[in-house]
Amino acid sequence: MTGDPPSLDLHHDPSARRFATRMDGWEAELLYSLRDGRMVIDHTGVPDAIGGRGVAAALVKAALDHARSQGWRVVPACSYSAAYVRRHPEYADLVDA
Repeated sequence: MTGDPPSLDLHHDPSARRFATRMDGWEAELLYSLRDGRMVIDHTGVPDAIGGRGVAAALVKAALDHARSQGWRVVPACSYSAAYVRRHPEYADLVDA
């Protein structure tokens, strides 16, 4: 996937610490935890049926933008979120190891 993530109807459920979206009847999600004022991105899951269309990128972008708006640091613990941050240096200022 290259370019910007698709425009999706993303939902954030702060009590579940979850971002989610649906595409073609499938649900994708990003799960995070909060530790000491840091958002730890624990899991990004996209079904194979909708993989490769930028859904995971859209979820990670939404989570990072939310973290920025809250003044949180970010720990990209899942491999996809870590790779996303490496490819998008505009988020480097948020990242904690």
